[in-house]
Amino acid sequence: MLTPPFPVEPGVRKIAVLRANGLGDFIFALPALAALRAAYPEAEITLLGLPWHAAFLRGRPAPVDRVAVVPPSRGIYEPGGTADDPAAQEAFFAAMRRERFDVALQMHGSGRNSNPFLRRLGARLTAGLRGPDAPPLDRWVPYIFYQPEVVRYLEVAALVGAAAVSLEPRLAVTEADLRESRAVVPEDGRPLAVLHPGASDPRRRWPPERFAAVGNALAAAGARVVVTGTAEEAGLTRAVTAAMRREVVDAAARLSLGGLAGLLARCAVVVANDTGPLHLALAVGTASVGVYWCGNVITAAPPTRARHRPAISWRLACPRCGLDCTRARCDHRDSFVADVPAAEVTAAALELLRAESGLPAGS
Repeated sequence: MLTPPFPVEPGVRKIAVLRANGLGDFIFALPALAALRAAYPEAEITLLGLPWHAAFLRGRPAPVDRVAVVPPSRGIYEPGGTADDPAAQEAFFAAMRRERFDVALQMHGSGRNSNPFLRRLGARLTAGLRGPDAPPLDRWVPYIFYQPEVVRYLEVAALVGAAAVSLEPRLAVTEADLRESRAVVPEDGRPLAVLHPGASDPRRRWPPERFAAVGNALAAAGARVVVTGTAEEAGLTRAVTAAMRREVVDAAARLSLGGLAGLLARCAVVVANDTGPLHLALAVGTASVGVYWCGNVITAAPPTRARHRPAISWRLACPRCGLDCTRARCDHRDSFVADVPAAEVTAAALELLRAESGLPAGS
């Protein structure tokens, strides 16, 4: 069913939302979750998510009331390459059917795997995304890749009458987040600037020496520069710090996700690849310079420009084989954003640093 608009559903006590993926994916869904909370203030909203959702959201103000961790399932959650756990699935769906959800929403991809998963919950009304190879739900909107992710999930929320209350994600930062961040990066009077050189997809990684050039300029302007990353990204953070000539803090693997949120919230500006920590920075209210491939500007870049600057690579062809990756896919993982000039990112970062911190233009 595709005919909008839809009214708020009567008698809704319980809502389930399937969104069992990464940090950036969760951030993109926050405006839709906020819309659901505003439209159904008395309903219990359960996020069908992953263990990290449960840990991160525990005790944190959020538009969801609780997290139900999904079992290993093909196309939904495959920890360590495990595609399915039939026994865990049966137990999970039996428990979910006992919840008697009034509404279940699929915000987890095109629906080939996630729509059958959602239908097994036994909800009174199902709604969500549907690609060409996905079974239908009671209400659905087409999944088309080149669409802003935030808007995509707002369209899903609108299928049950939940109107947008914001176009930009917002996430609460707790005192515990801030305390943890200060233990790793104490206050010293200087504005903070974070560099995040990692990304799960190597095609979205800007070269470490470019990050170092930006970091040198930010430090020369008066910022205290911090490089962040996971334990798996420690090689990238070391490459950045080794290439810098100025003081820098390597905080790779030293912060929990909450501690990272606390650090980002304290920053004047974040410079990062298009990856989860960049979107987390935006959600906690930090100014940003993001390095994006042009296709991901459509799907992932913030809509406003007062405090956010996308630095865009317009490369369409694989740097190794020349295939137009907007039309087909190759197996190469060479960077699609390496040609973004360091001077462009540096200029944007310095502009935001000065605007956010009050440092003089000549610093």
